[in-house]
Amino acid sequence: MPDAERPGEIFLIKATSQLRATYQIRLLAFRAVREHSKLVLSVPSHCVFEESLRHLVALTGDAIVRADY
Repeated sequence: MPDAERPGEIFLIKATSQLRATYQIRLLAFRAVREHSKLVLSVPSHCVFEESLRHLVALTGDAIVRADY
């Protein structure tokens, strides 16, 4: 489940220093691609995306967006 939604955007908020392509993120990315929307990953500015998540971002094109806070 996402943390929030609005038309065309699915939000997932994570307060972590590292983030990988978890099952939750993969499912929401699939949904974003299928619905032609954006998955917005809201993370701290120091958060590092692990290789699995960087690979998923590359595969999904512009469906995954990073929003730093």
